[in-house]
Amino acid sequence: MSTTFAFDVYGTLINTHGVIDKLSKILGSSVSASDFSQTWRDKQLEYSFRRGLMRMYAPFSICTKDALNYTASYYQVSLSDTDKLELLSSYALLPAFDDVFATLKSLHGQGFKLLAFSNGTEDAVEGLLKNAGILNLFDGLVSVDDLQTFKPNPDVYHHFVQKAGSVAAQTWLVSSNPFDVIGALSVGLKAAWVQRSQTAIFDPWGVEPTVTIDSLLKLEAAFLTASNVSVLALE
Repeated sequence: MSTTFAFDVYGTLINTHGVIDKLSKILGSSVSASDFSQTWRDKQLEYSFRRGLMRMYAPFSICTKDALNYTASYYQVSLSDTDKLELLSSYALLPAFDDVFATLKSLHGQGFKLLAFSNGTEDAVEGLLKNAGILNLFDGLVSVDDLQTFKPNPDVYHHFVQKAGSVAAQTWLVSSNPFDVIGALSVGLKAAWVQRSQTAIFDPWGVEPTVTIDSLLKLEAAFLTASNVSVLALE
């Protein structure tokens, strides 16, 4: 059985801070667009965690909308309904990071099984990947919406393995989110942490990623080294 790669979408393949230009136009000089974007993202994830724990599931888009409303209140910014609609609509058109296409194309060409694995609904993720021009590089996608909970619930990682037709020991999660990496490792998957920022800190839980990379372009080499597999063995 070949290795299966489970690629997290938001923050790993797709840049969630791709809304900064639009935020800058809407906010002007009143609030830092970067700060607003980071708070929005942090709250979005917090709301997904809380909904998962409380078993009060709502699609990830609702977490995103509620987090936007919170962030506007936090920074005391008055957003019109039009502003909110534009910002939420932009989440469906977020750009991929520069290192994504080449990495996926290389892995896909070598016969690895590639699946997108996301907190987003299947329709939302499919739209994002299509807009980014990378949908055709995946063998499929798995959404936590199937189980109506969120990462890092262990159930969603087991669900991924089942849907992918893989086994945990031969499944690699690729994610920029430490909670996601730890969640995957906790159920026996291997995991690559993509440290998208030099200031990003991996949670000090006594759990380490299988590999740490600062660019997806380094994923293949890191995987081969960790797996002790030669390039020739894959040809």
